[in-house]
Amino acid sequence: MSYELLSGIDSPSDLRRLTQQQLPGLAKELREFIIDIISVKEGHLGASLGVVELTIALHYVFNTPDDLLVWDVGHQAYGHKILTGRRDRFDTNRQWNGIAGFPTRSESEYDSFGVGHSSTAISAALGMAIASNLKGNRQRHHIAVVGDASIAAGMAFEGLNHAGVTDANLLVILNDNAIGIDPSVGALKQYLTAVKSGKNPRQNNMIKSLNFDYSGPIDGHDIFAIIKELKRLQKISGPKFLHIITTKGKGLAQAEQDQVKYHAPGKFDKSTGDILPKQESHLPPKFQDVFGLTLVELAAKNEKIIGITPAMPSGSSLKFMMDAFPDRAFDVGIAEQHAVTLSAGMATQGMIVFCNIYSTFLQRAYDQVIHDVALQNLPVVFCIDRAGLVGEDGATHQGVFDVAYLRCIPNMTIYSPVNEVELRNILFTAQLGLNSPIAIRYPRGRGVIQNWQKPFQQIEIGKASQLRKGHRVAILSNGFIGNNVFAALDQPGLNHISHYDFPFVKPLDEVLLQKIFSTYERVVTVEDGVVAGGFGSSVAEFSVRYNHRIPIEILGIPDSFIQHGTLADQQSFVKIDIDSLIKIFKAY
Repeated sequence: MSYELLSGIDSPSDLRRLTQQQLPGLAKELREFIIDIISVKEGHLGASLGVVELTIALHYVFNTPDDLLVWDVGHQAYGHKILTGRRDRFDTNRQWNGIAGFPTRSESEYDSFGVGHSSTAISAALGMAIASNLKGNRQRHHIAVVGDASIAAGMAFEGLNHAGVTDANLLVILNDNAIGIDPSVGALKQYLTAVKSGKNPRQNNMIKSLNFDYSGPIDGHDIFAIIKELKRLQKISGPKFLHIITTKGKGLAQAEQDQVKYHAPGKFDKSTGDILPKQESHLPPKFQDVFGLTLVELAAKNEKIIGITPAMPSGSSLKFMMDAFPDRAFDVGIAEQHAVTLSAGMATQGMIVFCNIYSTFLQRAYDQVIHDVALQNLPVVFCIDRAGLVGEDGATHQGVFDVAYLRCIPNMTIYSPVNEVELRNILFTAQLGLNSPIAIRYPRGRGVIQNWQKPFQQIEIGKASQLRKGHRVAILSNGFIGNNVFAALDQPGLNHISHYDFPFVKPLDEVLLQKIFSTYERVVTVEDGVVAGGFGSSVAEFSVRYNHRIPIEILGIPDSFIQHGTLADQQSFVKIDIDSLIKIFKAY
């Protein structure tokens, strides 16, 4: 279609030349542009559709980029990117060498703070506001846009608590749509619902009690009302809080009706909104579904099993257990620290707790892993989803650090299954009863075995195995990336290479390692995590400790952040894709 208004906007200064009466038309075009691109290129849809009017109003009223705008998480920032000079590149969103899916400081001066994980916006914007005061710039505005799921997290409250005792020129905007990726949960959600329905008197407003100038709730799709309120708030000094009500997926009927599915729906028909069917019946299952369905299977026979996730029941597939055993499965909201310590508390009472968290989100609870779980040697089962390279979400979500940050923790066992059957078996083994915590890390996406529901077998902790016999070079792989090694070795001329699966990074199978280092001329490790402190490092440390002198080569993620793109792009870049491994192996 023709985008008569949008095509003329290359920066917010162009936007500010429009009359207010033109802005509803621009909002319509912006929504249609987002739908047009995302229907083909994929990405986060619903959140950005929901804040179109707010996005336009913010750039229309405030003098961005001098006034600093911080988007929490960034799922809702597509309209912001389009209005700030990236319209013509928006079709490269989340692609290799294209624009990032989240606000990124290196990409644009309008992206004042890089985001990808939730609940950071208030602290970041407050830091900017205090810095502006210290530099004598008290006229600059600092705006944090936060969702109702994000504001329930501890860090958001820490920011609010601090901001309320400052004179910082900070505006917190609560985008209240009652959903994050999954529906919002908890007592705060219930409070906000009561506020929206008028049940809570203004004198009992918890935000006011934190010394914020509170206004709202107002209709987040009434662009004139938003502009009017933003202009009023521009004239008020100190911390301010605007509560707006929006509909996630606004403007696309299916996205409004099924907000979970249309958070990131994949390809869809832009004219009807119908998600295009995928030919998936013949494909192996997603690892997350193997986890979720296996946990239900185990929980049916073991009443001590508990499932916990911080706000990712659909993405992690803990939703299966929440449906089957609602009293034993908990979505605690965006609260990773609480999820870990809650798990620890339950473990002290003999419960078998499966704490399911994405790899990069577990980073947010590192102290709790050490202090509340490992130090007390509590047998919490950490199910670490999205381990390894994750594709289009990019640097903020790459699950490549978990082996390195967990391996140094005493009492911690670390296991990476090579396939879905081994994931089932380690979950089965864990629920039989362990004496210490275990981290089970598995990748985003599909596995390799279609017939995965095989009888359970107990796994021997710390055991590795030989998968292919050679005589001169030994390849040691950890986890799912071992399947790339399988494929690479299935080439003529590589009969001299052995392949070993080392699913346990900690404890290492040192008995087998001694045999390997006594047999081969070269050892090569392959992993989908960082090489600094990872699996290969542990093998190299073993070699030094026992004075082995054969060469070791470590293949994995280098000391740099890996950008967004397809998984194939990323694996090729770090040379752990099949073609790269073939070239490397043939050189031995």
